[in-house]
Amino acid sequence: MRAAAALIAAAALVGACVAMPPTAETARAEVFAAERAFARSMAERDLAAFARHVADDTLFFGGGQVLRGKAAVLEGWKAFFAGPAAPFSWEPDQVEVLASGQLALSTGQVRNLKGEVIARFNSIWQRQADGRWLVVFDKGSPPDPATK
Repeated sequence: MRAAAALIAAAALVGACVAMPPTAETARAEVFAAERAFARSMAERDLAAFARHVADDTLFFGGGQVLRGKAAVLEGWKAFFAGPAAPFSWEPDQVEVLASGQLALSTGQVRNLKGEVIARFNSIWQRQADGRWLVVFDKGSPPDPATK
């Protein structure tokens, strides 16, 4: 009986540890890595890899419209993956994570083929139950005045 009680207590302790959100620094590092992998999917012309970073219920804003859902985003973005060279690139320069460890903002510069800063991206990432981070909102904005 004691062995069973000890086993149940151990299982509860392990379950509690698994459910705990990552530390703020760990979460920031995870989102930086996820954003860089997301950007690499564009550089490598890999729409399937891009799709793995997008939540099913995501919203992407751009060109005066809102793309609602993963399927719409992939359809709307597939033209960016058509040619041999990526039409633009991006790199995160800031990531902030809520204290809950469940949502994060990543932002950074977007560059054209010449390397000129043309915009700033802003993505909201949501931590999934399995620990992956997926983009739930994405919206560009004009570049920072100092980088024009």
